[in-house]
Amino acid sequence: MTDKPNTILVIGPSWVGDMVMAQSLFKTIKQDNPSAIIDVLAPAWTHPLLSRMPEVRQGILISIGHGVFGLRARYRLAKALQLNHYDQAIVLANTWKSALIPFFAKIPKRTGWRGEMRWGLLNDMRVLIKTKLPLMIDRYAALGRHKNASIPSSVPLPALLVKSDEVSATLKKFSLEKSPMRPLLILCPGAEAGPAKRWPVSHFVSLAQTKIQEGWQVWLMGSKNDINISTFIQDNMSEQQALNCVNITGKTSLHEAIVLLSVASQVVANDSGLMHIAAALNVPLVGIFGPTDPNHTPPLSHNAKAVSITLSCRPCFKPSCPLTHNRCMHDLKPEQVLAAFNVNPV
Repeated sequence: MTDKPNTILVIGPSWVGDMVMAQSLFKTIKQDNPSAIIDVLAPAWTHPLLSRMPEVRQGILISIGHGVFGLRARYRLAKALQLNHYDQAIVLANTWKSALIPFFAKIPKRTGWRGEMRWGLLNDMRVLIKTKLPLMIDRYAALGRHKNASIPSSVPLPALLVKSDEVSATLKKFSLEKSPMRPLLILCPGAEAGPAKRWPVSHFVSLAQTKIQEGWQVWLMGSKNDINISTFIQDNMSEQQALNCVNITGKTSLHEAIVLLSVASQVVANDSGLMHIAAALNVPLVGIFGPTDPNHTPPLSHNAKAVSITLSCRPCFKPSCPLTHNRCMHDLKPEQVLAAFNVNPV
């Protein structure tokens, strides 16, 4: 603990799911030093998450495109940030360019994991031993503590805030209603990182049909990139089933998606940003894992379950199946996902 109100700039991740997990770092910092001030430099699409994290004072926009070097733009942004007189920068990405802004901004303490020849750019460099810190949230939280400090046995989990007035306004905007007599299943069939992470659409169809027959409502959610998948699911319903299946894929902002996920009785999602958001909202969740590893980036909630099957080729972490069969997803059947449902839906 310290009485000094440390002002910390976190260079945040670009992926939605990773930003959700970064909240464990913010919570760790505030546990150790409640007076710490945390700003997060991040792309625009992650800012709706930051606004729901009370540990963060402000999100600062970095408008340099993903994969773009943008040396001059980074230098100009760093000079503007230098006026904030940050005491420390914590760099969550392992790339060389991600450490440039704190260096140009002359932030005295610049913390991050060793990666991509960052000697000099970082002056509080840590060496990651993956077996000691298998979870992503453990690796993030470790950067928020002194180099020689131990990681708490229980790292604080992400928890996004949603207000009740937001819920009523968002339901009204999309003409949605959650019936107290009908549990609500929200399906998130997309995944931005590649087709290998997507459970077969036919399995989602089967899952939706089963729950509608049992008296559930089904909502389909995702980004504009997932519209074709969700449309296929809805088109493969009977006329009667389709009356209880609402497709809002590609219609919501991230702010609105967060609010709507918060009212679910059950969510089923691929390993994706929406999966991590649902976990941080503490709604009942089944996360589907194929080429990725739930021992590294599980859904972080006591209300969540990760399902996968055992194969010698998984986890491979590839965006497309290198063996072309994608068995890690195809052989994971709807019955296994159904068995992981919360038995008492809310």
